[in-house]
Amino acid sequence: MNVIVRHIPNALTCASLSFGFYASVAGISGDYANAMIAILIAAVLDFSDGLAARVLKASSPMGKELDSLSDVVSFGVAPGMMLFSFLDGLSDSLSWSPSWTGRLFLLPAFAIPVFSALRLAKFNLDTRQKTSFIGLPVPAHAILWSSVITAFSPAVIPHKDGCTGLCFAKFFTDVTPEILLAGLSVFAIITSLLLVSGIPMFSLKMSSFSWKENKLQYILLLSAVVFVAFAGMIGVSATILLYILLSVVACRNHTGQ
Repeated sequence: MNVIVRHIPNALTCASLSFGFYASVAGISGDYANAMIAILIAAVLDFSDGLAARVLKASSPMGKELDSLSDVVSFGVAPGMMLFSFLDGLSDSLSWSPSWTGRLFLLPAFAIPVFSALRLAKFNLDTRQKTSFIGLPVPAHAILWSSVITAFSPAVIPHKDGCTGLCFAKFFTDVTPEILLAGLSVFAIITSLLLVSGIPMFSLKMSSFSWKENKLQYILLLSAVVFVAFAGMIGVSATILLYILLSVVACRNHTGQ
């Protein structure tokens, strides 16, 4: 029995890796909705393996390394595949003739897995990140991008026959492929740099239910419910952006004290 218990955290990590692999395949194939679902499941499993390791007292050096490798695939490669496929579809709709200049806009998709790997390597070596984070966590970054791409895809991929029923996609039907391609490329570089930034990011883990000690967590969770209820899929993206904003504001307030 002890042998089985010892391997439960690693089994959860391997399950997360499997969903990350599926998300990568679905993402490069243009099946963005299923890719996002797989990333969300991988994120839940990623949280569960660490919790299981602490509860079962089954932490190990191998588990730590395996967790990082799994995260690179699930939260680095998978959203990178989604963005690459998405930008590639947009580049085929450009008003000018396809050329190597148009393909340059695909390069920012590579920033997501590369900077995610750098973020995870820094996290493993940084002893300060026990109760909070320094830089945007890779699961949050992956959820941000998977939700953005899934929300926009019905409006900007013309060969898709049916709309996935995602809210607010219709507001982007008049945006030209050139603007979307350039905008998303720049946004990918900015968010990837946030992964390795020195900005402190608060953790969602709560040691108590006190409002004073967990004010930011409560604000984020309540806002997430409102955003998703009124904005649908794009509300998930808005939640991650609010998480970044709250972290920056909290960091400035703490520095100013």
